[in-house]
Amino acid sequence: MKFIDEAKIEVHAGKGGDGAATFRREKYIRYGGPNGGDGGDGGSVWARADRNINTLIDYRFARIHRAQSGAKGMGSDCNGAAGEDIELRVPVGTLVRDEETGGLIADLATDGQRAMLARGGEGGRGNVHFKSSINRAPRQFTRGTPGESRNLALELRVLADVGLLGLPNAGKSSLIRTVSSARPKVADYPFTTLNPSLGVARVGESSLVIADIPGLIEGASQGAGLGHQFLRHLARTSVLLHLVDISLDQPAADARTIAAELRAYDPVLARKPRWLVFNKIDAVNDADARIAKAVRALRWRRPWFKVSALTGQGCTELVRAVARELGKKK
Repeated sequence: MKFIDEAKIEVHAGKGGDGAATFRREKYIRYGGPNGGDGGDGGSVWARADRNINTLIDYRFARIHRAQSGAKGMGSDCNGAAGEDIELRVPVGTLVRDEETGGLIADLATDGQRAMLARGGEGGRGNVHFKSSINRAPRQFTRGTPGESRNLALELRVLADVGLLGLPNAGKSSLIRTVSSARPKVADYPFTTLNPSLGVARVGESSLVIADIPGLIEGASQGAGLGHQFLRHLARTSVLLHLVDISLDQPAADARTIAAELRAYDPVLARKPRWLVFNKIDAVNDADARIAKAVRALRWRRPWFKVSALTGQGCTELVRAVARELGKKK
C-alpha cells in the first residue's frame, strides 16, 4: 500500500429537520390544539484514531464526507429522527487542521481517540412549543439550522521514540534492519528510502520504536532532493540519532549540513536531543582517528557512538543507551 501522509477533505454535517405546525384532528373535537413535533438534529462528522490504519490514502480518493440530515417533525407530537453521525477512521498520530485558518482542530495521538470535525445542525421546534393562554392555535414553528461545513487538511506524524536522520546512504535503513525486525530497502545508491518506515527494537523487557525517514541533502529546505517534508515524522520523537558516514572525506561538514537543514525546517525540532552516530567503521582502517577529528571540528559535547550497521558492531550498545535515556524521560 502506498504511504500517504497528507490529504485534504471536505466535511459537511447534516442539517437539522424543520419543526412541524400541525393540529389535532379527532372526531367530536372541534378545536384540536397544536401537536407539531420537533425536527431531528443533523448528524455530526467525527474522526477516530485507529491503530490498524497507517496511511491516509483513502482520503486521497474520497474527499467529500456528508453526515445525514435530521428528519422533519410530524403531527401527533412526533419528533423527526436525528441524522446519523459519520466517523472517519484515521491513523494514530493524525493532525487535523482547518485549511482556511490553519488552526489545529484535533491531534489524534492515541488509539480510539475521537474528535468532532463538524457539528450537526439543531432541529427546529414544532408549534406545540408556542402554545400559550393567549395563543391557543399557534402556527409558528422554527426551521432546522444548517450543519457545519469545513475544508480540512489531514497530516500524519508517525509515533516513534527515536528518529534517524542523515545524508542519503548514511546507513539509516541498514541500522534499523540490524536493531529491529523492520526490513526497509537497502542498496548502494542514494535515496533508496522513499517513505518513512518504523521498526521496534527490543531491550530486555522494554522496547522502543525507531522511525527512519528519507535522507536529506543540502538545500532540502528549498526542495532539493526529496525536500524536508518527511521531517514532520520526527516531531514526536524524544531522541534523534544523526548518522554520519565516517568513510566519506568530510564527515564534520556533512553533519553541519544536516544540522542546518533541521534549523531551517523547525528550530524546535533542531533543539531536540541529537546524538551523533558514526557509521561504517568497518569500511576504514583509521575510524577512531577520523571520528576524533570530526568531534573536535564540531566541538561536540553531547553523546556520540561509533557503529557498523552492516556488521552490527556497536549497535547493541547504542540501543541500550537510547533505552536508558528514554527511561529517564518517563
